[in-house]
Amino acid sequence: MAWAAADLVNALKKQVLALEADLRARVDGDDEYARQDGVLEAWRRDYDAAFASQRTAATWLEWRNERVTQAAVAWVLLTVFARYCEDNALVSPRWISGADADQRTQALDARRAYFQQYPEHTDREWLGQIIDHFSKYTATAGLVDRFSPLHLVAPSGDAARALLEFWWQQDNNGQPPYSFVGVDTRFLGDVYQDLSEHAKKTYALLQTPEFVEEFILDQTLEPALADRPLEGFTVIDPTCGSGHFLLGAFKRLHARWQREAPGLGARELVAKALDGIYGVDINPFAVAIARFRLLVAALHAAGDTSIEQNIGYTPHLAAGDSLLWGADQQLLPEDLLAGPVIHADTTEDAEALKAILQREHDVVVGNPPYITVKDAALNATYRKLYPTIHRQVTLTVPFMELFFKLAYGRGRDRPVGWVGQITSNSFMKRPYVGPKLIQEFFPRVDLQKVVDSEGAWIPGHNMDGTPTVIIFGRNRL
Repeated sequence: MAWAAADLVNALKKQVLALEADLRARVDGDDEYARQDGVLEAWRRDYDAAFASQRTAATWLEWRNERVTQAAVAWVLLTVFARYCEDNALVSPRWISGADADQRTQALDARRAYFQQYPEHTDREWLGQIIDHFSKYTATAGLVDRFSPLHLVAPSGDAARALLEFWWQQDNNGQPPYSFVGVDTRFLGDVYQDLSEHAKKTYALLQTPEFVEEFILDQTLEPALADRPLEGFTVIDPTCGSGHFLLGAFKRLHARWQREAPGLGARELVAKALDGIYGVDINPFAVAIARFRLLVAALHAAGDTSIEQNIGYTPHLAAGDSLLWGADQQLLPEDLLAGPVIHADTTEDAEALKAILQREHDVVVGNPPYITVKDAALNATYRKLYPTIHRQVTLTVPFMELFFKLAYGRGRDRPVGWVGQITSNSFMKRPYVGPKLIQEFFPRVDLQKVVDSEGAWIPGHNMDGTPTVIIFGRNRL
């Protein structure tokens, strides 16, 4: 890779900021002619519904800005995904640029031909051609479906052109500065973590180092595979971020299927492995990145060279709040609910979230956020759903409870599930955080290892951030 991931991320951050300014004007800017028809009214309805159902206590402007960020990042990521597909010949059309000057010219010629056919269109509609193409194929449809923030608001034609102009840049040799030929998708983890400062602070975005992910999978997935059938085996990360744990689990499941069912075709082996991968994240663009990374890994594993082939690689991923959709209350009909009724946001696929989180899994792994909940409405809702929460709602605590509850419990037709996570050690040290978790919850499950990782060098953690602990156990509930 001739370029540094940090350089690309810094360049893309500027594109996100520019798009945010444009999209704010498209939603409720002073110039009513610049607004996108119907968007302000739709957003106001969504905000009122979220506020009434205690999904948020944020002001309209705070809520709007968060949604603008999600939309802006979604449009930038659309171009990143398209560029990766162009450079690696995963698609036949060219929309933006290419790995070299000739391919860049092909993309510009295709755009020119499009405007000759549709002279009244803008570059917004040209970018829409990518959405239309991705939506045709099972492998990529989930990147652009109706739950994607892409559909919340579209950029102006000028802003869409500015985004294209970023990718049209050439270096001193007349070549595109960013070529994605053969590039590992791990760079998208850096994009996930650092693309938006607003999102980074809101969701406490932090990648899990690969060696930590491997260690946790060694202690959970491997023993789980040893004590139950491979058929029907599932792994879930309910805080999946950009998909590091899911990719690691996919590679291990695929290798196991290759050993146990060597007579299956390459695509069928990949499909079997992907069918065991489940993930959720509250951040929609994290899920989009995880989905794309899994797609590329699946294509490589199967030896496929195009998304346009008849392939159905569909891991079980959805954007949403795992703490809400995974709570026990969701199993009950609304008239019997003891706690709050959860209303889906526009970017949440309620049926997919229920299918992922209202079931048990063989392995539950992840790196949940460590932040305290500042939103008063969510704070109150989480308290109703998770009895382990003590005085301060630190996400470490309810996620610890959720991780164990997502694993198979006693008396099922499969052995009890395995749990592994790296998390903040605040519940062990602060009396206003962890007493209920330690005294009431842990005695009911099987804690097998508690690894004090506070003194270890883990990028973004400990000396670089929040002190951590790694927890392993099995569900006995």
